[in-house]
Amino acid sequence: MSVNLLDFDAEGLTAWFAQQGEKPFRARQVLRWIHQRGECDFNAMTDVAKSLREKLATMAAVSPPPTISDRLSDDGTRKFLFDVGNRNAVETVFIPEDDRGTLCVSSQAGCALECAFCSTGRQGFNRNLSTAEIIGQLWQANRALGSHSDASERIISNVVLMGMGEPLANFDNLVPALHLMLDDNAYGLSRRRVTVSTSGIVPAMDRLAEACPVALAVSLHAPTDGLRDKLVPINRKYPLAELMAACSRYLVHAPRDFITFEYVMLDGVNDRDADARALLHLVRDVPCKFNLIPFNPFPASGFRRSPAERVRRFAAILINGGIVTTTRKTRGDDIDAACGQLAGKVQDKSRRVVRSAGFATESTGSPAGVELRS
Repeated sequence: MSVNLLDFDAEGLTAWFAQQGEKPFRARQVLRWIHQRGECDFNAMTDVAKSLREKLATMAAVSPPPTISDRLSDDGTRKFLFDVGNRNAVETVFIPEDDRGTLCVSSQAGCALECAFCSTGRQGFNRNLSTAEIIGQLWQANRALGSHSDASERIISNVVLMGMGEPLANFDNLVPALHLMLDDNAYGLSRRRVTVSTSGIVPAMDRLAEACPVALAVSLHAPTDGLRDKLVPINRKYPLAELMAACSRYLVHAPRDFITFEYVMLDGVNDRDADARALLHLVRDVPCKFNLIPFNPFPASGFRRSPAERVRRFAAILINGGIVTTTRKTRGDDIDAACGQLAGKVQDKSRRVVRSAGFATESTGSPAGVELRS
């Protein structure tokens, strides 16, 4: 079986080349061809020795997840669906803006955390993605968008691990992918332009701070343990006091001097004035900014989007309390590419009970989970 070179960061590729009797600079050459130029044909790597090219052709491959579909929203958002085998697929979203181009990358097929307001969590968990499947989303998107190796012409300027799955639950495959995103011989992104989002797996946050401290976003969504236990069940294992302490520890290593807290606005659930004031108290010792996210409805969610005026008032309380607060624009909702809508094509086989803030209904796995038929 061929070795997939997309599974290796620089350290891993250098070690693998050493096993083949090759010098370290050959690994850097090949890394540049694969990631900067998007090349998968070893014969096209013209500055690599012919003997090595022939060897690689028999031993290795550059195998990103195949593209199933590529859809363009009216607002320019582009959603890719990638095949990860066994009738499963993951979604990746490119969001163009005037000053940046952000790629939202998935880390798992499905998600095990079962956040009440998220369609991906509704479908259950299938498996972790490999490093090749994580970085392969960026590799494929770069080719589809016509990106160039020159940073001044880079179309994808930012990467956020905010797609399907909990990135820190796939730590060992995530970190080599992050290394490639940051490597000057690969994608050359700054640590400030790569963001990992987590629901709050505290031990993994501490590990990330040591292994590869990039920008961090925490899916908060509630100001108290009682409410967060219902909305974000991982809170039962790592409650808010532990999470806030972990955020403070992370800031010692972080490339930014603040944590971004993501907060989905749910009508009548977590959007009251009292909730905003409780948030001010909760984060009083953590330098941070808030990103308020309008809820994007999906069938049988049990939630409604907070009215615009309610969001505005909630934001005003946070801003008056000294917290930088933004409200995320809804992008790509006409192609189900908006925040919380990524359900991919992962089959929910479980008929799980769906819980939303004390409310429970039975899920049949449709339409949030749709089977991909081969």
